[in-house]
Amino acid sequence: MTTTIPLEVVLAAGHRPLDLNNVFVSDPDAPGLVREAERVGYPRTACAWIKGIYALLRRHRVDQVVMVTEGDCSQTHAMMETLRDEGLVLVPFAYPYDRDRERLRHELEKLLRHFGVTWEDAEEIRRELVPLRRKVAQLDAMTWQQGTVTGWENHLYQVSCSDFQGDPSLFGAQVEALLGVARERGARPWRLRVGFVGVPPVYTDLYSFLEEREVLVAYNEVQRQFTMADSLDCDLLEQYARYTYPYDVFGRLADIGREVKRRRLDGVIHYVQAFCFRQIQDQLIRRRVACPVLTLEGDSPGPLEARNRLRLEAFLETLDSRRRVAG
Repeated sequence: MTTTIPLEVVLAAGHRPLDLNNVFVSDPDAPGLVREAERVGYPRTACAWIKGIYALLRRHRVDQVVMVTEGDCSQTHAMMETLRDEGLVLVPFAYPYDRDRERLRHELEKLLRHFGVTWEDAEEIRRELVPLRRKVAQLDAMTWQQGTVTGWENHLYQVSCSDFQGDPSLFGAQVEALLGVARERGARPWRLRVGFVGVPPVYTDLYSFLEEREVLVAYNEVQRQFTMADSLDCDLLEQYARYTYPYDVFGRLADIGREVKRRRLDGVIHYVQAFCFRQIQDQLIRRRVACPVLTLEGDSPGPLEARNRLRLEAFLETLDSRRRVAG
């Protein structure tokens, strides 16, 4: 998949789901994948994630790719056309911008027909996944309530809910193991609490950079949405209607506002990907979020550049000063 889809349908059909974003960003040669796409004609100003996914699909054959054509990246359309010309089997799926339930039902029914499964088949998988999703939500709670799960662990296990690393049973065992370790830990004396909003970062060392400075990432916005933590008691249709990422920014803003207050965040880092249309939404996030916001732009996978390290340091100093003034 090119982003999170109703993977209950894929699992019900007996297939192994694979979120290509996770594969790309964890590839040891992720920058090489970007360069490979550019060598065959993708422009430098295309999104690095699109280029990485395209190059992955050239290197590794897959049975079929579910491409999210509405609600994710606008550059996906052009990538689909280049992939179709190379003979890949592509399955389009669209999240309706206005969150219209009937349109979303129509898209789900198309996906069900394509994979040859019924609503009840997919609902059965949804119910089976609820305990696992609850456990990942518990890890999230242990991050912001107790500080015993790090921001990196919070990110990694929540972002993995986009495909459960291809195997929900194995992933569930990993979650259970981390819960056991975290229960034995003492809470670290975190200096600051920040939130991370926007698409998951392309930087490989952002979380370690913050943790070395005793800064807890107590909220990962989009990653938390992958867990479906706010809709575990809903049916499949409503679960994906409540999922905020693919719809308008105002649903995301409402979620961010609640979590900033609930998690007592000192500030928010808004990550934006270079050449992504979502950069335009930054003005709304800065205007609507009730705490200091740092906008951090990234392009290709790799460590933080010196400029962004300095900007992060200055932002943390500002948050420290605000804390001292507040008493």
